[in-house]
Amino acid sequence: MIEEAQLLQQLKSTNHKEQAFKDLLNLYKERLYWHVRNIVKSHDDADDVLQNTFIKVYKNIDKFKGDSKIFSWMYRIATNEAITFLNQKAKRLQISNDEVQELAINNLTSDVYFEGDVIQLKLQKAIATLPQKQQLVFNMKYFQDLKYSEMSDILETSEGALKASYHLAVKKIEAHLSNN
Repeated sequence: MIEEAQLLQQLKSTNHKEQAFKDLLNLYKERLYWHVRNIVKSHDDADDVLQNTFIKVYKNIDKFKGDSKIFSWMYRIATNEAITFLNQKAKRLQISNDEVQELAINNLTSDVYFEGDVIQLKLQKAIATLPQKQQLVFNMKYFQDLKYSEMSDILETSEGALKASYHLAVKKIEAHLSNN
């Protein structure tokens, strides 16, 4: 397994950039895919967002200062790309962001890549009722089991605020599930 510092050095080197980028893709593409997929819900949309994410990473790797881990930086880009995608979709369809979420959830049942059962679908519907920040925090903690310190780097929010957001999200989801 390649060290992050070594990978970053290779990414910034003209001789090794292509191979280092392939290594970076292999290292993080699945984790980033599921992160994005939890936000946009659709497999096809997640693929589009992920492609845009990796294009941005490739184009901007020279600007990466190393203040955080590459992983955190890439997650931040992926998160922003997913949110931008949803906002653009809402604008294009001339509907609210909440309606975009509802549409995505309703389309999950016809998505051939969705492997969840009735309970998973109910959970996704409950998550969709949360404010966007709470959705992100819940998905990152519940589905990806990220540490609050990692989430803090990615979302640029204090760990305390993230813990509070997660706690509120869990309570709202529990309430939604018990009422529906």
